[in-house]
Amino acid sequence: MKLVSYIKDEREQLGVLINDYIYDMEVLHPDLPGTMSMLLNYWEESYPVVQAGELLLKEGTRTSNRGVALQDVQLLAPVPFPTSCRDGYAFRQHVAAARRNRKAEMIPEFDQYPIFYFTNHHSIQGSGDIKCMPDHFEKLDFELETAIVISKHGRNIKAGEADDYIGGLMIMNDISARKLQMEEMLLNLGPAKGKDFSTVIGPWLVTLDELQHLEVPPKENHTGKSWNLKMTCSVNGIQVSEGNLSDMDWTFAEIIERASYGVDLYPGDVIGSGTVGTGCFLELNGTGKLNDPGYTEQWLQAGDIVEMEIDGLGKLSNTIVAEESDWSILKLKKGV
Repeated sequence: MKLVSYIKDEREQLGVLINDYIYDMEVLHPDLPGTMSMLLNYWEESYPVVQAGELLLKEGTRTSNRGVALQDVQLLAPVPFPTSCRDGYAFRQHVAAARRNRKAEMIPEFDQYPIFYFTNHHSIQGSGDIKCMPDHFEKLDFELETAIVISKHGRNIKAGEADDYIGGLMIMNDISARKLQMEEMLLNLGPAKGKDFSTVIGPWLVTLDELQHLEVPPKENHTGKSWNLKMTCSVNGIQVSEGNLSDMDWTFAEIIERASYGVDLYPGDVIGSGTVGTGCFLELNGTGKLNDPGYTEQWLQAGDIVEMEIDGLGKLSNTIVAEESDWSILKLKKGV
C-alpha cells in the first residue's frame, strides 16, 4: 500500500494511492483518521481497515468517483510532522570509502554496533523546492537513503521484534552542507548546521506488505528484514549514484534496538538508513580525486534538479533554490 499526504482545502490530507489516483481515508471507511499522524497513532486498529478498503477499491467491489489524480495535487512529505528524526550509518561500503578517501583506516567500531544522529524534524519536507542560504552552497550535497517510520510505541525493543514497529519505507535525501558540517565537527559535535535546514522524504510511504516479495536475508550475523531495492540518484537527468538497499549492513531492526534502549520510541518517529555506497558527492569526489588528482569536484548548485528513485518506493524530485539573502554565518567566525 502507498500512503500519501497532500494539500486539500489548505489542510493536510491522508490518502491511499491506487493507479495514480488518491483516495482519501473517508472513502475507504468513514471512521478512519484523516492525517498520517493520527493513522500512525492508531495504526494497529486502523491499518487493517485501510487494507480492507484498499482491496475493495482495487478489486472493483467498491467503486468511487472520489479519487483525485496524483498529478493534480501538491504532495507533502508522507509523514509531514515527524515526532523525531534520526539518521543511521548502516552502509559499510559508504563508510569505508569515505574513510579511505581521506586516508583514514576503517573504524572497527562500525562492525560492533549501529549508530545514528538526531536531525531537525521540523525541516522535514517532501518533493519540490529546497531553499538554501549562501553558506549551504559551500559544498552542497545530496545523500541517497531510505527511511522508515515507527508505527507503535515501544521501549527496549529487541531486534528480533523490531520489524513489527515499522509502518513502511520511503525515499530519503539527507541534504548536507559539507563546509558547515566539517567545520563544526572539528569540535567533535554535530552534525548540526550542516544538516538542519532540509531533509527530504517521499514521495509516499510504502507499507511492508507491498514489499514482501522483495525481502532478502540480512547480512551474515545480522537480524531483521532486508529488501532487494535498487537505489539511484540523478542530477539534471544524469545518473550520479547507484546502490541497493540490501547492501545495508546494520538493519533497521538493529537500529531500532539501539535507538530504543532506555528510550521510548513513538509513532511518527522517522529513522534513516544512512547513505548508500556511492550515494553522495562527498564520497564520489573523494574517490575521483584519489584516482586522479586533477579530478573536478561536483557539488549541487542553484537550479539543479535532484531525482532519487528506489524500486517499489517511487521517485523523489527536488529543485535546489537559492534564498534571496547574502547573510553568511561562516563569516561570523572570530579570530580569523
